[in-house]
Amino acid sequence: MYAVIETGGKQHRVEPGQRIDVERLPTGEGGEVAFTPVLLVDGDTVVARRDDLAGASVVARVVGETKGPKIRGFTYKNKTNNRRRWGHRQRYTTIEITDISKG
Repeated sequence: MYAVIETGGKQHRVEPGQRIDVERLPTGEGGEVAFTPVLLVDGDTVVARRDDLAGASVVARVVGETKGPKIRGFTYKNKTNNRRRWGHRQRYTTIEITDISKG
């Protein structure tokens, strides 16, 4: 059985016991997070209608936080002595999927 969940504007395919990095969640380490799946597959049965998914849930436990790779950028405008160097490093929350239920 697997499900597709949506968090942080992205969709992830998850199975029980799997660990994934998602965009930062307000829940602290050791907390529980519940997601409503977008798609649920159990063997040959595929559940994708919103009415059928209303009772379904995906429960995950927050394991910790990580940081993504450093992104370095540089902007430059010709003939104006305008240069700017910038950087960004995204922070992620690591979650472990504990349960997927049809409801």
